[in-house]
Amino acid sequence: MKILGLDVGSKRVGLAVSDELGLVAGPLTVLARDDLGEVARVIEEEKVREVVIGLPRRSDGSYGPEAAEVRAYAEELRAAIPEHVKVTFWDERFSTVSAERYLIEADVRRRRRREIIDKVAASLILQAYLDHRNRHNR
Repeated sequence: MKILGLDVGSKRVGLAVSDELGLVAGPLTVLARDDLGEVARVIEEEKVREVVIGLPRRSDGSYGPEAAEVRAYAEELRAAIPEHVKVTFWDERFSTVSAERYLIEADVRRRRRREIIDKVAASLILQAYLDHRNRHNR
């Protein structure tokens, strides 16, 4: 069963997908935020059964206006995808910062980092979710 991870930003959405066993996440693509039809197409094409959406939290754990925007996006997405696809929120604190640090350490040029950071952040969010799920399902 494949799982899709989303890092929802104000303009773009990074996508990552798991392997069939739900063990490893890999970056997939970056789409315009309003391109829900393309997200739905990816869900169908990849045979995704669950979508994990990074939910931004403040460092104190509270939710701000960004979280409300992501929740609104999730509601729009739910209307555009099949009902059997589960939508789950996952704490995304520091995912973009971690993705940036990872890409800098990998010596990725600044211009290239801007192009791929959202899908790398989605991959980090999804991998954290998969690791948690797999630890608790043993």
